[in-house]
Amino acid sequence: MSQQREGSVDLLPALLAGDRATLGRAITLVESTRPDEQAAAIDLLDRCPAPVGTQRIGITGPPGVGKSTLIEALGMAWIGMGHRVAVLAVDPSSQRSGGSILGDKTRMDRLAAQEAAFIRPSPSAGSMGGVARRTREALMLCEAAGYDRILVETVGVGQSELDVDRLTDINVLLTLPGAGDDLQGIKRGIMESADLVVVTKSDGDNLPRARIAQLDLQNAIQLLPPRDHGGRPQVLPVSALSGEGIATLASVINDLFMGLQARGHVELRRADQGRWWMHRTVEEDLLASFRAHPRVAESLPGLERDVRDGRITPFKAAQQLLALFRTAS
Repeated sequence: MSQQREGSVDLLPALLAGDRATLGRAITLVESTRPDEQAAAIDLLDRCPAPVGTQRIGITGPPGVGKSTLIEALGMAWIGMGHRVAVLAVDPSSQRSGGSILGDKTRMDRLAAQEAAFIRPSPSAGSMGGVARRTREALMLCEAAGYDRILVETVGVGQSELDVDRLTDINVLLTLPGAGDDLQGIKRGIMESADLVVVTKSDGDNLPRARIAQLDLQNAIQLLPPRDHGGRPQVLPVSALSGEGIATLASVINDLFMGLQARGHVELRRADQGRWWMHRTVEEDLLASFRAHPRVAESLPGLERDVRDGRITPFKAAQQLLALFRTAS
């Protein structure tokens, strides 16, 4: 057994005891791209017990809608009820440098200071689904560490922000007051994956617009097909700044989850999600193997130049690369 695999075994007792530093190290392990650490991560995940009584909630919405502020208010409310809250916040990575700000802890400083809270920002690293590549594994580790309310905050990139639907039990879509003025700004795919819609910043001068947005969204939702569990999302006005509506939001999320669980939908949903992520992992590993293939790596720069200069079509170049990969595999 390698030293890394021994290290993964050593992580488990402290992880199950809820040690936050160990949880952070475990997530770093599953995010690693080193083959030996990937093996250790699989070993660790295999040893984690099945979650009991956890709720996985996705928080999505456009930039500036107040996701972090609402998450902090909701997390503080849950901690006040005796829950342990984990936040997996995905920051967009630069397409040029690959870097990201990872500033969610500074935006949620009150929540980050709580002993019963864990906040983990991760870069999207080019993932186009609104979540990081290893968010699912990080979620499983948070559950093993005893966190029963797991919030997944997506990058806020719009239509591509749909992978969160493959991670969570309930998806909460945040919109701003005035959204009812232009419902085209809320993409149909995002709306169809929402289990609950929240009109944020519903306070002060925004209140009249928030009420209009609530009514317009409620009417628009009736034109969409119901979710796979047969329901349509409720629309709630909330102010994370004043706290107005936070307790109601927490109650509605819990009631919705309990109803879905009682009908067996949560179990079925998680089973389907596991199957989907199996295929997604195979695709990611095949792509990584393709790019790392010596003959492909050698030919790729020249074919990219030929495509850019118009000497070969993208489709023919792709076939040549695939042929190199298949014949040498």
